[in-house]
Amino acid sequence: MAAGGRGAGLVAVLAFAGIVVSRMQSLLIPLIPQLPGLLHASATDSTWAVTATLLAGAVVTPTVGRLGDMVGKRRMLLLSIGMLIAGSAIGGLSTSLVPLVVGRVLQGLAAGVIPLGISIMRDELAPAKLGGATAMMSASLGVGGALGLPAAAVIADNFDWHLLFWIAAALGAVAFVLVVSLVPESKMRTGGRFDLPGAL
Repeated sequence: MAAGGRGAGLVAVLAFAGIVVSRMQSLLIPLIPQLPGLLHASATDSTWAVTATLLAGAVVTPTVGRLGDMVGKRRMLLLSIGMLIAGSAIGGLSTSLVPLVVGRVLQGLAAGVIPLGISIMRDELAPAKLGGATAMMSASLGVGGALGLPAAAVIADNFDWHLLFWIAAALGAVAFVLVVSLVPESKMRTGGRFDLPGAL
């Protein structure tokens, strides 16, 4: 179990990672009316730049949770944040729909950060601190969206839209370094095998 100061740092890092990831859901919402012109695509096709992230997140959450139990939650947490960074970089370089959707899928594959964070807290925190920490981690989903939407709108109105993705990549890199520095790998593992066809 994590000691007091270390436990507080663990919760803060995991909550920050959760906020960074949850921002991805609202990242492009202020740009929806402009996406067809920006991406040289139809309005219907352009909505995939938003939908792809939500769809990928819904699919990956149970999958990455199972893999975390099998091969290590911290390892899967870092992999998830790494996909967010990669997806953000691809988005930052995109000028058409297909690469942007690829980047957005990778960003969506980071959605497992929040359930992984809660699982790590269960392994590392004392029972008396777990309830509040879990609530904070769960709240990061709403906080990220609430902070991300107005920030994205300001950036979209005043700067090149690619900056949205470069900021996301930078925040992801900060989260990655903090996790490497402050989040321990749980020694708890479960047996069994991973159902790859079912996941696909």
